Amino acid sequence: MKSSNLTICNFCNKDTTQVKKLLAGENGTHICSDCVELCYGIVKEQKVEAIHKNYGKKYQVPTPREIHNDLDKHVISQDHAKKTLSVAIYNHYKRISTTTKTKLQKSNVLLCGPTGTGKTLMAQTLAEFLGVPMVVTDATVITESGYAGDDAEVLIHKLFQASNYNQERTEHGIIYVDEIDKKAKRNDYVSLSRDVSGEGVQQSLLKLMEGTVVPVPNKPQHNPEKVDIDTSNILFVVGGAFVGLQDVVVNRLGKAKIGFNDDLDAEVEQWEKHLQTRDLVKYGLIPEFVGRLPSVNALTPLNKNDLVRILTEPMGSIIDQIKELFLLDKIQIEFTIKALEEVAGIAIKEEIGARGLRKILDEKLLETQYMLPELYSQGIRKIIINEQVISRNAQPQFIKGENAEQK
Repeated sequence: MKSSNLTICNFCNKDTTQVKKLLAGENGTHICSDCVELCYGIVKEQKVEAIHKNYGKKYQVPTPREIHNDLDKHVISQDHAKKTLSVAIYNHYKRISTTTKTKLQKSNVLLCGPTGTGKTLMAQTLAEFLGVPMVVTDATVITESGYAGDDAEVLIHKLFQASNYNQERTEHGIIYVDEIDKKAKRNDYVSLSRDVSGEGVQQSLLKLMEGTVVPVPNKPQHNPEKVDIDTSNILFVVGGAFVGLQDVVVNRLGKAKIGFNDDLDAEVEQWEKHLQTRDLVKYGLIPEFVGRLPSVNALTPLNKNDLVRILTEPMGSIIDQIKELFLLDKIQIEFTIKALEEVAGIAIKEEIGARGLRKILDEKLLETQYMLPELYSQGIRKIIINEQVISRNAQPQFIKGENAEQK
């Protein structure tokens, strides 16, 4: 039974102990953050359904600002890359939704930057926002035709499956290939561990990027057995860490080294400013492949403040997810800012970026989560995670009963 002095959500009847936030409206009404997120999801699903219904009609292309605003909800920092990517996406879908006298080049995208800076998340966010199917793959599993592994054309079949075997949706989808730098040709700047079939893989991807027809197996027990997929309007986004690419640029310029891992934004901007097609070719990408990537974006390394924001600010952030999990056992959990900074510091030290934040928190909260189902019966209502819990594996602060409301 809920206490009479607790404010509740007028939609789901959850009180302040069960939700992250309650928003006040007129006449004393309230709505909780859970219901707000639910409503957002419903509206977004309706928008996606509307986009699907409009296939075959003029595609309603979101503006670069609208695309950028949606990326802001999920991706922290990387403003220049988000702006460049938003323009590229806008131009791509505008191109395929209209007829022009001049043949317009497809705006395929290259994202380069350290691990955990948001490359994959950007591509996934775009696919969801646009309501198009998407396939995410790693370049290291793609092999040249004739070798063991998946050849590039398998990606088209996977995209066909992701679109629920809808040919038209497949032909407007997105394919994201990560770690494309691992398929660079061997040269002075590339590790000897690189795949020997790297150039062949680039050639195979190039064929798809330029536009070809790929016959793929249809849905089981459906006719025809094969469906021809035209790849001309499939958007390709490729990404990679490109370790050592900055050295290629600097050696060409004959200037002092600009480190990819330096904290100074000015140095990163200078590296990006001077990046040219010939640098990517020198690194090991073939000229024809680079030529099909007109939009090149360098993502900057994330600093401690960026990582703390990633933990707390995006929709469905890591901290929000953990809070929701604990609330399922009727326990509130809070993190001090020092604790979050300590988590961010570990990620930076281990060079794992945003991708490793959840792993760090899961490790530090293992014992707490192990005993979580038993805490409510012991009178515990709130847990506070401070800096010592993260840095020294100290025990969290457990707060009982009514004291939880006072903290």
